[in-house]
Amino acid sequence: MSGTREKLEELRDILELAEEPAGETGIAKRKNKGIPSARERVRMLLDQGSFVEMGALVRQPGSTDGMYGDGVVTGRGYIDGRPVVVIAHDQTVHGGSVGEMFGRKVAAAMEFAQENACPVVSVNDSGGARIQEAVTSLAWYALMCRRQEDLSGFVPMVAVMLGKCAAGSVYGPVNMDVLVATEKSYMFVTGPEVIKGVTGEVVSADDLGGAAALQANGTVHHVAADEQAAFDWVRSYLSYLPSSCLEQAPVVNPGLEPETTEHDLELNSIIPDSDRSGYDMHEVLLRIFDDGDFHEISAGTAANLITGFARVDGRSVGVVANQPQVLGGALDGLCSDKAAYFIRLCDAFGLPLIFVVDTPGVLPGLEEERNGVIKRGGRFFRAVIEATVPIVSIVTRKAYGGGYAVMGCKPLGADLALAWPTAQIAVMGAESMVGIIGRRQLEATPPDQRATVRQQMIDFYNATVATPWTAAERGYIDAVVEPSQTRLEIRRALRLLREKGAVRKHNPRKHSLFPV
Repeated sequence: MSGTREKLEELRDILELAEEPAGETGIAKRKNKGIPSARERVRMLLDQGSFVEMGALVRQPGSTDGMYGDGVVTGRGYIDGRPVVVIAHDQTVHGGSVGEMFGRKVAAAMEFAQENACPVVSVNDSGGARIQEAVTSLAWYALMCRRQEDLSGFVPMVAVMLGKCAAGSVYGPVNMDVLVATEKSYMFVTGPEVIKGVTGEVVSADDLGGAAALQANGTVHHVAADEQAAFDWVRSYLSYLPSSCLEQAPVVNPGLEPETTEHDLELNSIIPDSDRSGYDMHEVLLRIFDDGDFHEISAGTAANLITGFARVDGRSVGVVANQPQVLGGALDGLCSDKAAYFIRLCDAFGLPLIFVVDTPGVLPGLEEERNGVIKRGGRFFRAVIEATVPIVSIVTRKAYGGGYAVMGCKPLGADLALAWPTAQIAVMGAESMVGIIGRRQLEATPPDQRATVRQQMIDFYNATVATPWTAAERGYIDAVVEPSQTRLEIRRALRLLREKGAVRKHNPRKHSLFPV
């Protein structure tokens, strides 16, 4: 009979083997790829020394070559002192593919996150379904997806894409809240080799599912230069969110700069005198939130609209802002998708929404209509309408047509609507107006006088119709404020709205139908 010493030695041997289940072969494989181990990746993400692994000794029962961990590392730890659950694929074990024990470990980790109301971060580097386990692998994909649905909107979920993820392994990440990728990562349902074999089409991995391509089409929310940069972005992202929908996000440095500052005063001259001149909306955002701190999401997708997190009086808010430097700030189908999802993300976790508006409306054109701008814009509208969190909107310059309506206007649901004196609120801009209702008058004007008359019509329209005063007089704007007072006005507004309830009128339906 073996004694305690022998059992301890056996434990140490097993744990040493579990730390590197693929042995020297796995280490060489990683070294060749220049990547860390799954456990090293977890430690790069978490607070130092906080990782507690769960299921390290799990392996496929009855298998002579079953390796510890079964291709995935799961456990819990802390980020900025707050608990999180981590799931990390181990590429050295069966290529990080999903088998039964892999699925059971992930399911257990998700159940732990649900029972303890804490975020989930999944570090993905997987070959997909494990071919050797056939339908068992597919079944566990489905079971893992069911558990994701339970967590969606309850706790924050973040997917980090490293290496290559193909086939079934793409559906887990895409069903998480945000997807972060490194520049050299790939994600596709079927890879280049499969496509070539089935259709004969030749396509590169970068064009098919490289990080840049995925970011451009909106699948990926952030592309980082390397793995550490990706983990740092995740840590920053989670700092703006509560651990679950049951609580509030952390409050960071409230009460800073309670009076107007020099940076505030710079807003009084930030809007160009010419309507045709652009400006960088980021310069406005840096001045109307705490410390100039802004955590942008989907920066590489539809840059005509900016989405991200900031803080007001130390409390997290979500920001949706037009970017005049790209497409003049016009709204298109892709930015509508971006906005609708971000709004629902903020609403799920109780973050107030701040709309900063400067848009000429919806981008016209055949391609946009064919791309479903109507349906995609409808989702944007619905997301704003269904949001129950406090909403504050600020019109800095143009707010025309559907752009005015969907960007958090008061009739759509804003609790407080503000405008700068430079605001232009109307059905359309002066140039478009002249082309429609001034056309006959111009045709009747002598050719040598048309330019003068046209400019007079534009000036009259801008001075009497497209002004914030009309909206303020009718109650569609609560106040016209000096730009330099915006930061403090937002702070006052959110203090008043802090106890806003989320109660809606009774309705027996299960849910509304999104225009999909």
